[in-house]
Amino acid sequence: MYQAADARYDGMTYNRCGSSGLRLPAVSLGFWHNFGSTGVYETMRKLCFTAFDNGVTHFDLANNYGPEPGSAEENLGRIVKENFMPYRDELIISTKAGYEMWNGPYGNWGSRKYLLASLDQSLTRLGLPYVDIFYHHRMDPETPLEETMGALDQAVKSGKALYAGLSNYNGQKMQEAAAILRDLKCPFVINQNRYSIFDRTIENNGLKEAAVKEKKGLIAFSPLAQGTLTDRYLYGIPADSRVMTDGRFLKKDQLTEEKISQIRALNEMAGQRGEKLSQMALKWVMKDPVVTSVLIGASKPEQILDNLKMLDGAPLSEEELLKIDQICGIK
Repeated sequence: MYQAADARYDGMTYNRCGSSGLRLPAVSLGFWHNFGSTGVYETMRKLCFTAFDNGVTHFDLANNYGPEPGSAEENLGRIVKENFMPYRDELIISTKAGYEMWNGPYGNWGSRKYLLASLDQSLTRLGLPYVDIFYHHRMDPETPLEETMGALDQAVKSGKALYAGLSNYNGQKMQEAAAILRDLKCPFVINQNRYSIFDRTIENNGLKEAAVKEKKGLIAFSPLAQGTLTDRYLYGIPADSRVMTDGRFLKKDQLTEEKISQIRALNEMAGQRGEKLSQMALKWVMKDPVVTSVLIGASKPEQILDNLKMLDGAPLSEEELLKIDQICGIK
């Protein structure tokens, strides 16, 4: 039987989600990759143990994480049942709905029908009576925002979720959603969006500024830009890389000579700081107080321990932040 490390909270920083009472670890564990039906179950267990033993209390999922869709939730449900039930109240478990999950008109986007049915399915796969955060996974251009937010509100008020979240929303739509949820007295506390040195979308679509204004948290996914902000692509594309073995999220034509040159320059800068590129990249994401947590993925426990070292050492200086922008061609 797994027994968590006694000192698990000693080295982690916990940040408040906006003005809410909820705090998340500065580093959270994402289940987007490596927890599906193609993964090795014993490795999944070790990843969860390593994370929790080092203060990573937040496990983040979605209904469609796999492959196959739903399998990441099923695997975490088994891990929780077999190992984490004594620690359930120390964990933040989140899931989402918004992308296609099943055939027909009711398995996608943001209808009340889809969101509430999906949440029930997620809870069944997880073997839990509730999740801590339930997100709408993406903006729906056709369903009325009031309907989607009403579904999140019902999820919370039914006791099947403790908090509501939004993912992949821009600033304007998030503020509209926040106003509806505020009127409903629904505890909307956090936004989840892609953010990295190579992807500044939330700085350009108003989301980052709106999160400050609305006093909501922000958790960043893909902080290492699908692995490009590591030392794996310094000399081209390895044969066992995600580009060659998967290709869904990182494509070969994205790794241009210019991009590889930027990666090398950033890696050299990280080395001058006494850090790995991945650690500097994670530290960059967490440079602003509005960012509550950064989501990491991992295929082996050593990667988690390596990424947690981003909590050590000096923060990036203004001069270093400017140099990073210059390397990336941002004025």
